[in-house]
Amino acid sequence: MIARRAWDARSTKIVMIGVIALLAMATFAPTVHAGKAMQFGQRTLRPGMKGGDVQTLQENLARLGFNISADGQYGPATLAAVKSFQKTEDLKVNGLLTRHDAAVMRKVLVANAAELTGGAEANPALPPPVQPPANPNPPATAPGDKATINGDGMAVAPASAPQAVKDVIAAGNKIAKLPYRYGGGHNASFQDTAYDCSGSVSFALHGANLIDSPLPSGDLESWGQGGTGSWVTVYANEGHAFMTVAGLRFDTSGRTDSGSRWQKDMRETGDYVARHPANL
Repeated sequence: MIARRAWDARSTKIVMIGVIALLAMATFAPTVHAGKAMQFGQRTLRPGMKGGDVQTLQENLARLGFNISADGQYGPATLAAVKSFQKTEDLKVNGLLTRHDAAVMRKVLVANAAELTGGAEANPALPPPVQPPANPNPPATAPGDKATINGDGMAVAPASAPQAVKDVIAAGNKIAKLPYRYGGGHNASFQDTAYDCSGSVSFALHGANLIDSPLPSGDLESWGQGGTGSWVTVYANEGHAFMTVAGLRFDTSGRTDSGSRWQKDMRETGDYVARHPANL
């Protein structure tokens, strides 16, 4: 009996030691990062964060054309891509992807997918590229010296505009509703299935033979002549580029709201360098 009691005591002691050890392991073992269980858009993402939602962010950026790997770690490459996206979409450029920024990114992805599939349901893995639409018939001119926008999002050149301005508008109409893709349009032929901000501006200018090859936004800061033009003004900085043509804004920012790069409203230009083609 005494031996049995001694064995029971030893067994109890062993069990207690095991429980304590398990508790210690649970207390001090590394915990899985909460972000892995987070859905994209549930929290603000910033440099240094890790998790599944960061990986989703990176995958979304890759779908938009950014050269980035989806490793789930918010590093320098992700920061640079997020800032570029924020600049393009006229968001606060700080590298912090807020819930609002995430919603805008989803909207851009859905718009891109819908445009590429002719309005079909968006697929997170974007469908294969399609060829740009055939050149539209030149629209009728608008009276006066200001361009207008049709209900389909296409711009109508003013009757009094120089032919070069009409050509810029006609070229802009060809890609006005194509998707956005980082780096899109930057090739020797100017032809692509999606265009980024500077690629869009370059394509439209090329329609009037005002530019020989696509230029990134930084290079557009020194293109043409300084200051605003009477018909065409290009606004550029290191992160974004857009232009105004006969009173309309041609800009990838805002495209997800109207479906077209042509916009009636202007945007702040204080951080941009204004350039224009000679005599326009």
